[in-house]
Amino acid sequence: MELPISLRRAVDRALDGIALSDLKRAADRLSQRYRAEVRDGRFHLSDDLAARAYLATRLPATFAAVRSSMDAVAEALPDFAPVTALDVGAGPGTALWAASDCWASLDDALLIEGSPAIRAVGETLSGAAAPARIEWRAGDAAGDLPDLEPRDLVTLAYVLDELAEPARDRLVDRLWSLTAGTLLIVEPGTPAGWARVVRVRQRLVAAGAHLVAPCVHSSACPLAAPDWCHFSRRVARSRLHRMAKGAEVPWEDEKFVYVAASRQPGARPDARIIAPPWNAGNGRIGFKLCGRDGVQTERVLGKRDGAAFKVARRLDWGDGLSTQDQPEA
Repeated sequence: MELPISLRRAVDRALDGIALSDLKRAADRLSQRYRAEVRDGRFHLSDDLAARAYLATRLPATFAAVRSSMDAVAEALPDFAPVTALDVGAGPGTALWAASDCWASLDDALLIEGSPAIRAVGETLSGAAAPARIEWRAGDAAGDLPDLEPRDLVTLAYVLDELAEPARDRLVDRLWSLTAGTLLIVEPGTPAGWARVVRVRQRLVAAGAHLVAPCVHSSACPLAAPDWCHFSRRVARSRLHRMAKGAEVPWEDEKFVYVAASRQPGARPDARIIAPPWNAGNGRIGFKLCGRDGVQTERVLGKRDGAAFKVARRLDWGDGLSTQDQPEA
């Protein structure tokens, strides 16, 4: 997946003239903070250079994760056409760009971000975005978020890992109260990220929300540690992206986990593939599926299965399956 052309050009302008050595040092510090999930009272994106490093090294991956999650929402809710959006912990406006790329109906977006550095960068980038009305506000995701009206689409991407558990719970409850249509929460695809999303899922179900993606049911998550649910999206790296990260390959795989909840039920598949399909030998394909009866890990299709095998060859990690195309044991 690549960034939309208008966003890529805006990012290139924002990075023009910055010394690669400075960008690389800032990217290394940023990566260390994210990996360690540091909570020291400071913003990860605490200054202008950190914000620019984020554009070069993290924006493409977070965009891919959020955009992929929105694809699943659009599939589950084909009539959902959000006009208004709220994004909390907006960073440089990643969810705004992903939402406007997914839904042409989006016209009015409110973005709340606490870091002045990344907020300033995001405001500049959003000058090239599609929605007619875009408002940025300073705000703390751990605060009360006062004076807000419900919006069709509410998003929270890669924010919960920066908050303590009580603040996470309050924020999720507040965001659901501000959701007129659909709430989407995305986290890193780590065991810790999955655990946070499972807790969010439980709170939303208890509040009467309809889970529309990726879950195919509202019962307790059938997975147990050390296993965890997550997905992956391949991201194209620009030359500057590779140089800033000291990488050689022109792509990276962003692993993420998400949950989407709506005021209305969606069209959920019967099962979803929750791990990369594997080569089971002798021309067969193996799948790990999460279905309404739990997790099945021994579904295998071979060429002898005819049409079902042809369908299976096109399936990938994260895809939903209906009854007619679900692999048989």
